[in-house]
This record gives sequence, C-alpha cells and structure tokens, in this order.
Amino acid sequence: MRLLHEALWHTKCHLHAYVLMDNHVHLLLTPPAPGAIAQLMQKLGRQYVGQFNARHGRTGTLWEGRDKSCLVDSESYVLRCHRYIDLNPIRARITADPYQFRWSSADAHAGHRHDALLTEHPAYLGIGASPAERGTAYRALLGETVSDDEMLAMGSTLLVDWTSMGSA
Repeated sequence: MRLLHEALWHTKCHLHAYVLMDNHVHLLLTPPAPGAIAQLMQKLGRQYVGQFNARHGRTGTLWEGRDKSCLVDSESYVLRCHRYIDLNPIRARITADPYQFRWSSADAHAGHRHDALLTEHPAYLGIGASPAERGTAYRALLGETVSDDEMLAMGSTLLVDWTSMGSA
C-alpha cells in the first residue's frame, strides 16, 4: 500500500478503486497525461519486485506478463468497474464480506472508513449528496445481483492485471 501511495504521488494519477489479490491487482485510475499509468506501473513494479526479492532471498522477475489497461468511457461503466473491483475477493472466495477485505476500496466506498489513496470519481460522487448518502447508495449497489451476461462482459474487459480510466 505504501508503494502504491508513492507511485500515485509520483505520477499524479488518481486512484478511484482498487483490490490487491494474491495473484493479480485491479486499479481504476485517471491519469493526468498519456503515459502516466505506464510510469506508475513501472515505478510500482520495480520497487515491489526489489523488496519482494530481498525479503525472499531471490532474484529475477516476478510478473508473468505485461500489465494491461482498458478505457472506461462512461459514468455508468465507472460504477460497474467499482463494483466489479470491490467484489473481486468474494468471487475469489477469499471472504463473504467485501468490507472485511482490507486490501480493497470497498470499505471506503461504503462509508466505513477514509482511505487516503482514493480520489472520489465524479460518478461515485453523483450517487449521493453527502458521504453518508454515497455510502448507503454504494452498499446498495454492491448488494445488487449481477447477471451472468454482465459478469461475462465485465470479465472480458476487466479480468486484467490493471484497469485504467483515461481522461477525455
């Protein structure tokens, strides 16, 4: 989390949602300029791999493939991405309660805690006039049933290591 914070500060990217899983990570980002996400990933990857290798007495690469990104081009899609990311630990059967998984943004979006890593996206701000209203609305959004078709559509674009949101 510290390395992610440093990479966000260094690149000026805005993080809207995240989940850090054992074998992959999803980030919903808005970059300030073209190339900023690549810089963020490079900085994050270099620092994390170096620390991981030192801790485990190993050398070499850690990642199997390249990071990937896709453009999120509508406000409704932003909220679907939020939900997809924050529910990832449930789909992976790591937890039954998304708010208990400490490596995601679900608890902050639900209004249970502040997360200094996050910048609220205008689409998220639009679901309620106050933080309490947004938390209630987001908890309802996470509680909605997701159709198989929607999961298939989201999976085809978001089952990638890194998800980015480009600026218009």
